[in-house]
Amino acid sequence: MKIITAEEIRQHLPMRDAIEVVELTMIRVSDGQANLPLRMVMDIDGTNRLGVMPGALSDPTLYGIKVLSLFPGNPAKGLSSHIGTVLLFDAETGQPRAALDADAITAIRTAAATAVATRALARPDARVLALIGTGEQAESHIEALTVVREIAEIRVAGRNPERANAFARRMADHYPGIRFTAAATAEQVVNGADIVCTLTSSPSVVLHGDWIGPGTHVNAVGASIPSMQEIDEALLLKSELFVDYRPSAFAQAREIISALETGAMTEAHVRGEIGEVLAAKVPGRPDTDAITLYRSLGIAAQDLACADHVCRAIGQPSSI
Repeated sequence: MKIITAEEIRQHLPMRDAIEVVELTMIRVSDGQANLPLRMVMDIDGTNRLGVMPGALSDPTLYGIKVLSLFPGNPAKGLSSHIGTVLLFDAETGQPRAALDADAITAIRTAAATAVATRALARPDARVLALIGTGEQAESHIEALTVVREIAEIRVAGRNPERANAFARRMADHYPGIRFTAAATAEQVVNGADIVCTLTSSPSVVLHGDWIGPGTHVNAVGASIPSMQEIDEALLLKSELFVDYRPSAFAQAREIISALETGAMTEAHVRGEIGEVLAAKVPGRPDTDAITLYRSLGIAAQDLACADHVCRAIGQPSSI
């Protein structure tokens, strides 16, 4: 079995390639070519968790599992909060073929999925990007979103203003053609932004619908289990809502679950999966002034397809 490191993944899965891999994968998922059981999350000690995400794609067959330790205190130790392995199996024999660093795969595929949705749903003239969150996903999202839109300004907010300022300064060194600013509150950074991304592990709302104006595209990315919630019901209801995968959205996105339970919305409020938009099966942004919302929970198909791409790029096919 081949062990593939984070360095090898970054070398063989550049963001532009990852965006195209994820786009094709989301079309396959919405076309019924995936078996994606809901992620299982096990509590370890009240703070840390273990996540398990199995999945399979067909035509051709590709299957495997991502096992991830979710340790929110890790960044203070200089480590990723998401540490684990993506394991791919041989589709003919069932033998394990490759184990890949899950931190690198997750960071790249999540940002690539956001870029895919943004390319499909955001206004073509979107130039101002607001990020709520200053962790590793914020950095990968800058790389991804600057591929699909000509971003001129990036605003950043987080729980720690000093960290947000440091992050903005560091990113400005990497992207000299873009203006970076940090603000004390999320409300300040999203005011007038064209694209907004929530990239936190917050258990409570960090983005309110009242803050979002006409024409904005929002990517709600950070909350992947029902105990987390980044956006409020007002944003959900005022938006043209798109998801990555309906079964996970209806079962694991807390704001959607709550709105369905109270009757504030029905399942029909979801305009479509992003794969359906990409395949032109459902319309995307209806007009310039619409607020579009992409609710991303992340699915194993994205991990498997990106891992398979890496394996093939280094000459280690994941299946026969």
